[in-house]
Amino acid sequence: MYWVKTPFFVKKFLFPQYLWSGQKIANQKTVYLTFDDGPTPEITDWVLQQLEEYQAKATFFCIGKNVVTHPSLFREIETKGHRIGNHTFNHFNGWETETSIYLQNVVNCSEVMNTRLFRPPYGRIKRKQAKALKQDGYQIVMWSVLSGDFDQGLSKEQCLENVLKFVNDGDIVVFHDSVKAFRLLEYVLPKALKALQKKGFVFEVL
Repeated sequence: MYWVKTPFFVKKFLFPQYLWSGQKIANQKTVYLTFDDGPTPEITDWVLQQLEEYQAKATFFCIGKNVVTHPSLFREIETKGHRIGNHTFNHFNGWETETSIYLQNVVNCSEVMNTRLFRPPYGRIKRKQAKALKQDGYQIVMWSVLSGDFDQGLSKEQCLENVLKFVNDGDIVVFHDSVKAFRLLEYVLPKALKALQKKGFVFEVL
């Protein structure tokens, strides 16, 4: 079970220390697209092509081991003007990982990319882990809209609706440039970009 639209009470009262929405820009409707788990050969390339077609910028939360394995693809993300975020080196679940091991895994990822943006895999992070990362200068980024492209039981149409129905000005939307998500992503991303652009949204980096 997961929320497509993150409830207000979660953002405001339970975890106000995390970034749930992007900056609102005067006289502009802005949406912040994010892509987790890459870089992934062919899929990340395809994502970059879609973004370029709509003059869209996005933020990619990359897994360190994937960056090491596919360095040229990682550099391509940066070259295209997108922003990079840390997603741990091994895609660790913070709830299931000892804090010292988790923090070292974040550091290991930082050694292969220069960024202080951090998104915990699965959105799962212990308060102690988050406190340590914030003290070390990391900005912990969550989201306000979850596309659900990782959900193998979700239809393509419902995944698209998750995005188009719930996106408002300043929202951070989660997609995944991964093999698992591509069945839905391939259908949803071009249609979402086209529809949101038609509604007047501009796609910016965090």
